[in-house]
Amino acid sequence: MSNLESKSGSSQKNTTIDTLRTALGSETVPLASRFRALFSLKHLAAQGDDEQAQAAIEAIAAAFTTPSALLKHELSYCLGQTRSMKAVPFLRDRLDDKNEDPMVRHESAEALAAIGDAGSLDTMKKMRDDPNEPDVVRETCDIAVDRITWQLSEAGKKEVLKQSDFASIDPAPPMETTETQPNIQSLQWTLLDTSLPLFKRYRAMFALRDLASPPDAPTAKPAVEALATGFSDKSALFRHEIAFVFGQLSHPASIPSLHQVLSNQNEESMVRHEAAEALGSLGEEPGVENMLKQFLNDAEQVVRDSVVVALDMAEYERTGQMEYATIPEVTASA
Repeated sequence: MSNLESKSGSSQKNTTIDTLRTALGSETVPLASRFRALFSLKHLAAQGDDEQAQAAIEAIAAAFTTPSALLKHELSYCLGQTRSMKAVPFLRDRLDDKNEDPMVRHESAEALAAIGDAGSLDTMKKMRDDPNEPDVVRETCDIAVDRITWQLSEAGKKEVLKQSDFASIDPAPPMETTETQPNIQSLQWTLLDTSLPLFKRYRAMFALRDLASPPDAPTAKPAVEALATGFSDKSALFRHEIAFVFGQLSHPASIPSLHQVLSNQNEESMVRHEAAEALGSLGEEPGVENMLKQFLNDAEQVVRDSVVVALDMAEYERTGQMEYATIPEVTASA
């Protein structure tokens, strides 16, 4: 490739990022379109060269000025999924800001753990042990510290984990199993045992998730049913993660429990919002869109916003679009 061609390609990528950055940061652009722009930037940040990754990460972080807690929490999630240390300063700022929505701070701590930022360990240990921190922040820091410690440990490096169908960087790796036939009941016991560290219970959660995929696997429905029992846990963080996993799985067997969670006005908004988005991933299933539309005027802003995004996801699922993203078409100059 000539230098001229290389410069032309770089210019085109920068124009794409600038276009997406403008859409993501605009309060006049529909929320669903901003989410699509965000996932496009996440892709560019994870797949591009250093210059492109830096520009995409900065474009994502620039949108932290939005008043939408839902969007800010998704910004943090996407920054974590880039696996890039370039995202760390932006995430630390959100985590350290005591005036920030706890849902955003939680997602920022989780994202720092996804990146493996050992430099944040001391801060997260202090937050984990601080009784004045919101439960969701303390519990997330607890899991994040254990995840980073596990990742850096010799024991963690030696573990042989089952290949997952999911490309996401999760709050905890699935539990290592040496059994030829995984024991769903045993994993369920670990999932529900509140005497165990949250990190270990999360490992059981993601092991059950992997057993629930693909949806026609003989272990899928029993694993989904085992996961659904986690909605009875006292921790809102834990319940919200169950809903997130159901969104990844898109298994029809999860619809009744997700609908029950979304319908429960006494449930924490961060759990209900995750249930709404999980239902959006099941948009092609009969009745799901009408189920979601019932909550378009919910009293909680984050739930209303999540339903808007979920309905857009449902449209994506129903129409079979290739990517839940918006990559602008940029015509190169002659």
